[in-house]
Amino acid sequence: MSPEPASLADRLARQIASGGPISVAHYIGEANQHYYATRDPLGADGDFTTAPEISQMFGELIGLALADMWMRSGRRPDPVYAELGPGRGTLAADALRAMERAVLAPKVHLVETSPVLRGRQRALLPHAVHHDGIDSLPDTGPLLVVANEFFDALPVRQCIRVGDEWRERVVICRETEGRFIPVPGYRRIESGLPPIAGQASDGAIIESPIVGAGIAYALAHRIAKQGGTAIIIDYGYEGPALGDTLQAVKGHRFADPFADPGEVDLTTHVDFTMLGNMARQAGLRVHGPVGQGDFLRQLGLDARADQLARAAPERAAEIDAARHRLTDGAEMGTLFKAMAWTHPDWADPAGFERP
Repeated sequence: MSPEPASLADRLARQIASGGPISVAHYIGEANQHYYATRDPLGADGDFTTAPEISQMFGELIGLALADMWMRSGRRPDPVYAELGPGRGTLAADALRAMERAVLAPKVHLVETSPVLRGRQRALLPHAVHHDGIDSLPDTGPLLVVANEFFDALPVRQCIRVGDEWRERVVICRETEGRFIPVPGYRRIESGLPPIAGQASDGAIIESPIVGAGIAYALAHRIAKQGGTAIIIDYGYEGPALGDTLQAVKGHRFADPFADPGEVDLTTHVDFTMLGNMARQAGLRVHGPVGQGDFLRQLGLDARADQLARAAPERAAEIDAARHRLTDGAEMGTLFKAMAWTHPDWADPAGFERP
């Protein structure tokens, strides 16, 4: 019999033993690549639930918002629906169904690296074209982009204040098998930190979303060239800010992010100021961020929920519970935020009037 393949924890431990500490960004990247490649993490039997899995209303409203912008922007030919990190394909299926009612039938392109999730997506969207990254998306036709809980799963660089200097945070092994610990690295960071770094005290942490910034910048330039819009929804903040936001979830409960890498979902909070800056550098207009609850209500969530409840009275309580979870400030309504980018020739999106 062939030996059992080494776990990711074992491989990382060997890497650290032979080459020294690895960066937190490298650790997150390796852990999440393995995690998503080997399972469907969504739903009651998984580790977490996203908004599209809570209710069809979420995807429907996103689809209608995109269709509305497309229609008010002159119904440009050959539109492309492009979703980054589409999960099981639930959001795309709901959005495309709503778009079809608005006489919009875009080509469907999904950016997904997980073989397991690609299989789930094909079951719902058999005509979709898959991509490993945004570079191979169609280069003609306006892009209608959706990124729901995509940027939070990308690696971030963490820097920590040690006395009067900053160092990159790195990961070393603990004595306990499969467990790691973050510590300050040896090299001093001389540049590249935001002005807020000067006000930080010993032990403060700054997160730099280098991977997310690169993807956002490239995506924004694609929209600037081809026309279109992007709707980004995630949990996050308006930075720059101090703080360690790295967290792990397993079985719908918080877990130690430095234990059992590749077996827990690792995320960090998204810096929406950074996302907006990347879009502005490409010449796009930026709308938001606004809270997810306000965004969905402005798109007509309450009216859609009432309509669904009238059509299926036996599901009224379930529908109302979903509406509450998506919009209430104590649930997803405030922590989750929405932002839109639009080509300067395109109409302003609905949903971004601040209350």
